[in-house]
Amino acid sequence: MRLKDKVIIVTGSTKGIGRSIAERCVAEGARVLVHGRDRADGEALVAKLGSAAALHIDDLADPGCPARLVEAAMAAFGRIDSVVNNAAIVSRSDLSNATVEDFDYTMAVNLRAPLFLTQAALPQLKTNQGSVLNIGSINGHSGEPTFLNYAVSKGGLQTLSRNLANVHGTDLVRFTHFNVGWVLTDNESAKQVAQGMPKDWADNVPPLHAPSGKLIMPETIAAAAVYWLSDESKPITGTVMELEQFSVYGRNPVKTD
Repeated sequence: MRLKDKVIIVTGSTKGIGRSIAERCVAEGARVLVHGRDRADGEALVAKLGSAAALHIDDLADPGCPARLVEAAMAAFGRIDSVVNNAAIVSRSDLSNATVEDFDYTMAVNLRAPLFLTQAALPQLKTNQGSVLNIGSINGHSGEPTFLNYAVSKGGLQTLSRNLANVHGTDLVRFTHFNVGWVLTDNESAKQVAQGMPKDWADNVPPLHAPSGKLIMPETIAAAAVYWLSDESKPITGTVMELEQFSVYGRNPVKTD
């Protein structure tokens, strides 16, 4: 029970990586505030997790959402030990078609919300010597050509993680950032099939994209999260981890004729 009695807010946890993190945290003894926009999925997960979980349905694009999340966690469990900023909007755009509306919405969810959720939770995090885990993306280093807004938001999230780690180290609040690669979530699988891929596409991923022959599973990210949310990782802060199969900077694949 590496997270026994800890209370953790996990945004975007009704699906995908966030759901796996919430499930693993509860398995390790934590109590979790599940957050998302899909009430049916959220209620199903909370029913599965039992009394160790509570649900808050809200839109992180709303500036008032971070404060409401903290209020919900305090009402349900009476304390906050950690925040996992996982929720994200993955929007496709490049410089030719980017719009102010899409840019602002992506930044609101992916960058503004983590900042202000951390701000709202900070008094509790200080009291409990807590931690914040920000789920970024390898796209934050540069990004795919059509991930402009998303890449900028994730690059900003990494800088936020390091800035806050530097500022709040003496408060004994720790910050960790994951740059996650290609993960086989249910949404990703459905998206690929909708775009014309066969149902078994994930069993035939080219080595150029997945040298292991398989994509990363959400459970793998959740397993890594437990260490950084636990007291085992004290007093380390400001860590940026590349959770990817191609994690070497400057990688340049062999080109064939």
